Amino acid sequence: MASFKQLARVPLELLEETWRVSFTLFKLMIPILIAVKALEEMGAFPYIDLLFQPLMALVGLPDTMGLVWTTTMLTNMYGGMIVFFQLAAHESMSIAQVTVLSTLMLMAHSLPVEVRIVQMAGVRLPVALFTRIGSALVLAAIMNGIYTAGDFLQEPAVLVWSPEPVEGGLGLWAWEQVQSMGMIFVIIGALLGFLRFLRAVGIERLMIRLLQPLLRMLGIGPEATSLTIIGVTLGLSFGGALLIQESRAGHVSEKDVFTSLTLLGLCHSVIEDTLLALMMSADISGVLWMRVVFSLLVIALLTRLPHLNRPDFRARYLISRRRFSQGSAKD
Repeated sequence: MASFKQLARVPLELLEETWRVSFTLFKLMIPILIAVKALEEMGAFPYIDLLFQPLMALVGLPDTMGLVWTTTMLTNMYGGMIVFFQLAAHESMSIAQVTVLSTLMLMAHSLPVEVRIVQMAGVRLPVALFTRIGSALVLAAIMNGIYTAGDFLQEPAVLVWSPEPVEGGLGLWAWEQVQSMGMIFVIIGALLGFLRFLRAVGIERLMIRLLQPLLRMLGIGPEATSLTIIGVTLGLSFGGALLIQESRAGHVSEKDVFTSLTLLGLCHSVIEDTLLALMMSADISGVLWMRVVFSLLVIALLTRLPHLNRPDFRARYLISRRRFSQGSAKD
């Protein structure tokens, strides 16, 4: 009888945990989404774009692509794609250039929401921003140099898909956000349920064992393995929201929080985002393989820096220990 009662409580416990994780995420997302929409309505994007136009020359892109990247960083991949398809018709771009631009977008997008999630999990805001934007520019410059020096992918890009701009006022925009949050709630519930299933049947332990060599190389502990896999495959918002909960509960160490979230910042949602980039006529060599290899190399390098292994250095420059106030995360 006791076992039946415990089994009957599982759906309720899962619903409560889903609401707790989702509510934490929604508290971050809603004010930021409203602020970004206000900036868009006030026409602030072109002025913000002026800051990024000079950087386009460094990675071999037309100045107008600065607006594409700016929009992507402030909104999401879909917002940047709409601007891209509107501007690409007036620009003669090669496949290499579209691949470089797509990589910039993949590594640095949705920053107001995603960087705030990373900050709430414990990573300091300047570090999170510098890692995303700086790494995107470095990889884009490397890719541009490789494609140019080797004369790779210099054929004109052919647009294979173009989203229709959505017409509507603030009411339609608000309804779309409500729908998105409802879908996020459902996905988080499915993820939490799936994690419980993996733990119950022992698959989680098997996955950790199989990935242990790579995780050891990257300096990520086994406690963060499942959450890192979720973030890499499905997105930083989902993996980050779960990491917030685990870090506050003291289940994941400060070092693992930093390395896991840094990896997720550079390389997450590899399935959906890669497909979106391919729709822009980007080449998979850059938007997937170079991005994955570069991200792994960055994390492997960071975890081998002596300062990163010093708790005093992490507390001063990398991690905000106030985020761990609800738990006692270990070093």
